[in-house]
Amino acid sequence: MEQCPICYHELEVRECAPCDDCGWDPKEINHLKQGIHTYSIYEVYQGLRLILCNFCDVDFGSYRPEYFGFTDGKRIGFQHFELVKELENPLVVKDKFCPHCSRRLTFLTFLNEVRSLNSKRKA
Repeated sequence: MEQCPICYHELEVRECAPCDDCGWDPKEINHLKQGIHTYSIYEVYQGLRLILCNFCDVDFGSYRPEYFGFTDGKRIGFQHFELVKELENPLVVKDKFCPHCSRRLTFLTFLNEVRSLNSKRKA
């Protein structure tokens, strides 16, 4: 994929910490190397999965419902996550990144899929 699935801006490749939410931020690579965060794979919404650090998992509910395409005020929060597994040896990974959206492709793909599910729900 060469373009962001949300804004269609050209993607760039960068090193990322494992977190699909904040891992794009270069500071997070330092946090990974210092062992500041733990990382887990969660089933977040209707079978869709994300890898999240132990900050982003509890903060996830702070996203506005409209960001994910909810019109009924629903929030996706930690209390709804299903833990799949904890990452035992988290590593720096390469991922594509949208400089316009400031998000990793893994997160943008998740966002696009949640929005698609919600648009089908309304139809």
